[in-house]
Amino acid sequence: MRRITVLALAALSLTACQREEQREVAKVSGRMFVFNYRVATATYLVTLQPTAPIQDGSTIEADFENPRGGEAFSIKEPLFPKNPKIVLQSPPVECVKQDRPYTVTIRLRAPDGHVIQTITTTITSDTDQSLLPAKPLVVGPLYTPNPEVFHADGSVDMRQAQGCPG
Repeated sequence: MRRITVLALAALSLTACQREEQREVAKVSGRMFVFNYRVATATYLVTLQPTAPIQDGSTIEADFENPRGGEAFSIKEPLFPKNPKIVLQSPPVECVKQDRPYTVTIRLRAPDGHVIQTITTTITSDTDQSLLPAKPLVVGPLYTPNPEVFHADGSVDMRQAQGCPG
């Protein structure tokens, strides 16, 4: 009787471990920084290729390192099983430095909330954000020159973001 109890407990503990075991559901297929000069923003862009079926109700979370320092930028989105790829974009970031790797951590969660897969990767920009103006060059749907950049007296304010770490 005691032997059966020990075997039952061992089987239960193995079952619990299997639930925590992660499996590959997706792999990184692309990663880069996107600099949009028109609106003066930089964002992370990561694409994933599903490698296994994704359950309806699953979600994806991503933490993007903050190039300015401080807390990472986090997003959480639903996953759609029929999409041929998963695209993650961060909120706008500032102070991206050329040739410096920035960390991105991605968690795919099952509908019940447990983590199916964790992916950690880095993104390195081939451009320094100091080339990007701090303010959008245009405003509105008609691409009207931004009066905060292109002043009425003909002067132009193309300053970069201030306060970036060295």
